Amino acid sequence: MKNLKNILVSTATAVAVLCSCNTQKEKQELTVSGLNPADFETTISDAVQGDKKVSLYVLKNANGMEVCITNYGGRVVSLVVPDRDGKPTDVVLGYDNIKQYADTLNSPSDYGSSVGRYANRIKDGKITIDGVEYQLRQNDNGNGAAHCLHGGGNTGWMNKVYDAEQVDAQTLKLTIVAPDGENGFPGTVKAVTTYKVTDDNTLDITWEATTDKPTIINQTNHNYYNLNGDFEKEGMDMVLYVNADYFTPSDASYMTTGEIAPVEGTPMDFRTPTAIGEKMDTSYVYIKNATGYDHNWCLNTYKDGKGDDTQVCASLYSPKTGIFMEMFTNEPGVQVYTGNFQGNGVPGKFGKLYPKHVSVCLESQKYPDSPNKPQWVQPTLTPEQPYYSHAAYKFSIK
Repeated sequence: MKNLKNILVSTATAVAVLCSCNTQKEKQELTVSGLNPADFETTISDAVQGDKKVSLYVLKNANGMEVCITNYGGRVVSLVVPDRDGKPTDVVLGYDNIKQYADTLNSPSDYGSSVGRYANRIKDGKITIDGVEYQLRQNDNGNGAAHCLHGGGNTGWMNKVYDAEQVDAQTLKLTIVAPDGENGFPGTVKAVTTYKVTDDNTLDITWEATTDKPTIINQTNHNYYNLNGDFEKEGMDMVLYVNADYFTPSDASYMTTGEIAPVEGTPMDFRTPTAIGEKMDTSYVYIKNATGYDHNWCLNTYKDGKGDDTQVCASLYSPKTGIFMEMFTNEPGVQVYTGNFQGNGVPGKFGKLYPKHVSVCLESQKYPDSPNKPQWVQPTLTPEQPYYSHAAYKFSIK
C-alpha cells in the first residue's frame, strides 16, 4: 500500500511538473508584448496574389527592444522598449490577431502598415503622367469630396500580403509586386520594405521600388504611437517637437490647398517641445476641420532637393514613462496625426478600447497631393529612377 501511495505521489508530481513545463512553454511562445504568434498564422486568398501565407515575425536586440511585424500589410503589430524603470512597454496600437486586421469591414485600420502605393491623399483620385490622365480608386469620402487615400485603402498595400524574408534576428525584408492598373495606378511595381531593429534601440525602415513604366510612389509607416504605454487614456500629454518652420494648410476634406504657410504664431508651431494638448486649439480653422492634428509639416531637414536623415526632424516624449522617440527621414514632409478617428468602439489589442486622441502618428512622406502640385517635390518613379525612402525612430530614456 505504501509503495502504491509513493507511485501515486510520484505520478502526481510528474504530471504537475509536465503541466508546469507546458505552461512555461506556452509563456515562452508569447512575445514580450504578449502576442501569440499562432493568432497570426493563416492563409489569405486574393484574386491577384493567389494564396499567401501570413505569419508574425519577431525582431529583437540585446537591449530589451522587440518589434513584432506581420507580413499582412507590412504592419508593425507591437513595439516594446524599456521605460525609465526598465519595464518593457508596448508603445504602438494595433490588434492581437490576424482576423481583425483582415476584417476590413468591421475593423478597418491602417495600424502599423507599410502604406502604398501613395501615402496620404490625392485630390479627386486623379493624376496625369506624360499627358495621360489616370483615375484612381476614390476611397476617402468626406465633406463632399472623393479622394484617393493611402493607395486605395482596403484594396491598397496595407491589406495585401508581402513575401517575407527574415534576414536575421534583427532584420525583416518584405516584398510586394503590384500589377499595372492596380487601383488605377499605372506600372507594375516591385516594392521592398526593410525593417531593422538596431543595437541602439532604433526601428530603421527603408522603402525601395522599381517599375516597368512611369508611375508615382510615396510610401510611409503608419505606426500609432502612445509612449505612455496606456492605450485606454488620451495621449495628448505627450510632448511633441517638429523641426519645421512651415506647414501645408488643408481644406475641410483634408486636402492640401497648395499653400505653404508659416507655423509662427499658430498652434502648428512645435519648434519648441510642447505637450500636444496645450497647442490643440479647436477654434483654429485647420484643427477644427480635422478635429485635431492631421497635417503635413515641411521639414527643415530637407534642403536643396535632399533630406538629411542624420538630423532629428521630429520627436515625441512621455513624461509618464520617460520614453523618448526621435525621428529621422530623407523625405521633405511629416504628417502628424493625433488619432482623430479613434474612439470607434472597436476593441484593439487584448480587448482595450482606444479613445480619441490616444496616439500620434509621425509619417514620413512627400507632401499630400504632390502629383497635382508641380511646385512641390514629386513622387515620380520611372524605370530609370528607382525609389528610395528612409525613416528611423530611435528610442531612449529622457
